[in-house]
Amino acid sequence: MSEPSSNAPDIAIIGAGPAGLMAAETVARQMSGTGVKVTVYDRMPAVGRKFLLAGRGGLNLTHSEALDILLTRYGSAMPDLASAIRAFPPQALRDWCEGLGQETFVGSSGRIFPKSFKASPLLRAWLGRLRYLGVQFALRHEWRGFEKENALIFATPEGLFRVEAQACVLALGGASWPRLGSDGAWVPVLEKAGLAVVPLQPANCGFLVPWSEHFLARFEGAPLKNLRLSCRDHLGVEQASLGEVTITHTGLEGGGLYALGRFLREDFLNNGEAWLTLSLRPDLTVEEITRRLAGRSPKQSLSTFLRKSLRLSPASIGLLNEACGMLGEKPVSLTPERLASRIHALPLRLTGMAPIAKAISTAGGVALSELDENFMLRRRSGLFIAGEMLDWEAPTGGYLLQACFATGRRAGEGVVNWLGRMA
Repeated sequence: MSEPSSNAPDIAIIGAGPAGLMAAETVARQMSGTGVKVTVYDRMPAVGRKFLLAGRGGLNLTHSEALDILLTRYGSAMPDLASAIRAFPPQALRDWCEGLGQETFVGSSGRIFPKSFKASPLLRAWLGRLRYLGVQFALRHEWRGFEKENALIFATPEGLFRVEAQACVLALGGASWPRLGSDGAWVPVLEKAGLAVVPLQPANCGFLVPWSEHFLARFEGAPLKNLRLSCRDHLGVEQASLGEVTITHTGLEGGGLYALGRFLREDFLNNGEAWLTLSLRPDLTVEEITRRLAGRSPKQSLSTFLRKSLRLSPASIGLLNEACGMLGEKPVSLTPERLASRIHALPLRLTGMAPIAKAISTAGGVALSELDENFMLRRRSGLFIAGEMLDWEAPTGGYLLQACFATGRRAGEGVVNWLGRMA
């Protein structure tokens, strides 16, 4: 193992995703002129691999809804994240982007995107700024843990490497999309160090449904739009979302489903299955649906009538037939009242979750109780944690990146404040 070199960094940032890069920028900017060196380590050969993947869908940076509403999207973690997000809210994130020459706009859904709809121009500009601030990068450096109190051990193509740093920010992500760098390998390292880590679970992931071959042959890949989706939480309270989902080979995925993900996951973990309810025409009451169904001529096929009278898409009609079949029913045999109740509230049994490696994000991570208000570990001074390593989750819609940026910034500020106290 190599000894620390004379130019060993004062500050080590481990993880070159949004949280880590924001921490690096914050420290480098606020410590400019002090001689403090900041180095970002990452096990991948390039920076921001998962960030670039997010850009393929347009790079949903944050959301324009009122801040108090936005904060509720973080569920039970909201009290611990609120201060950091209030200090770096969506407008501050937009200003930061535009400071890098990347204008943003609010989409029709309230989501905020860069006008380029890409991550690569933003990342290039950001890396240029970081290098201007003196931030250095050490790629192909895989963090393996600690040696004694302050030494960090990295595996590199040249062998093990030891670094001693005055402070360190861990921003290694969760365990989704491991081929892009976030593989959760840090969990046993931190558990061995005595830290409480909530088991990582898939979040914003698809759920499994045992479709028939006939259904898949016709509708795999089809979207189901303008739905109301609902389920019950552990207290029996209905949780609902409006949106769309896509029929996949193994089940369903999509934003409307992801918004209910933590409740469905909890149901599945407790009961081995979960039930999702879909309203195929949420804009109509069950009474109105019944009235329209009662007007069907016996000579008219049900599928044609549903398409013309209720404007259901072929995929929605197919789902109605499939889900009713799973319940031992045939829609054509149901009374108008019973069929209307199914169209209004169609129960669908989910038999599992997609694997964590295929999830958009993860739930679980370092327990927030382990950290102070600056995201520094209470039991290990000088070690900060930010981003998806922490035990929080949020649906898609800009909430994931918003919290990663905000916690990275707060951790960077925490490093600066801690160094000031140690001086």
